Amino acid sequence: MRTLIGMRKKITDNKIALIAGALDLPFFTRDALKRAGWDVFVVGLKNFYNPKLNPDLVVRIGGSGRAIREFKRRGIRKLTFVGALGHPNLSDIRPDWWTFWTLLKILKNQRGYDSMAVALNGVLEKQGFEIVAAQDLAPELAFENAGVQTRVKPTAADKKNIERAIEVSHTIGAADIGASVVVDKQVIAVEAAEGTAKMLERVVAMRASKRRASGVFAKMTKPGQDLRIDIPAIGVDTVNAVADANLKGIVVNSKTCFVVNKPAVIKQADKRGIFILALDE
Repeated sequence: MRTLIGMRKKITDNKIALIAGALDLPFFTRDALKRAGWDVFVVGLKNFYNPKLNPDLVVRIGGSGRAIREFKRRGIRKLTFVGALGHPNLSDIRPDWWTFWTLLKILKNQRGYDSMAVALNGVLEKQGFEIVAAQDLAPELAFENAGVQTRVKPTAADKKNIERAIEVSHTIGAADIGASVVVDKQVIAVEAAEGTAKMLERVVAMRASKRRASGVFAKMTKPGQDLRIDIPAIGVDTVNAVADANLKGIVVNSKTCFVVNKPAVIKQADKRGIFILALDE
């Protein structure tokens, strides 16, 4: 009997729900978690997730109560959130009762994305769930070691831009404004509600006539950020945008920045001639 109870507990502890938004990160997270031995139950957020993900359950953002009931029925207590969210349709926001009361609590903390994420975590924890960081369960999803990840290395001039970019990123992050910044001696752009991709589009347009590459793009975790929801991420598209903007490289945190398809990201950075620097700070 003792052995059976132990086996049952092991299986229950091995269950996790992956709540998936848009883009490719949910695919890599699901596969990495499975390789790490987790029994993954995938929930796709309607109008965001890629249908090729083939989730076990699909819910609209306003219909979270259905997912909560399913987690409890299946004995799932661990939850992880990955994938981008854009602007939802009004029909998706229409809340069920569970979501309605949850939104009231979250909106009280509406200073920025991170403050709302902390509030959401608190609500779910009171329901008996544990919110876990996917990058902690599957370290391969991030740069595991600090240092330059590419063949190209930063120059002395690059290091000055890197220091300034880190300083500015921490400043806007502490105010819960954004995570990304572009610096080329001076601050060229900072991320706000538009998101990183749109910010980089602006920078590409601004620097279309620039012939010589200079400056850096930094995407750092915010000071004191809850790293279980909405952590920074980069991918091949980020690499291409940085190269198209005639910037020299990318600066991120090791261990706490998702790298979507890490081998492809490093390969493309080498191909485009930019560096990627991962920092412990």
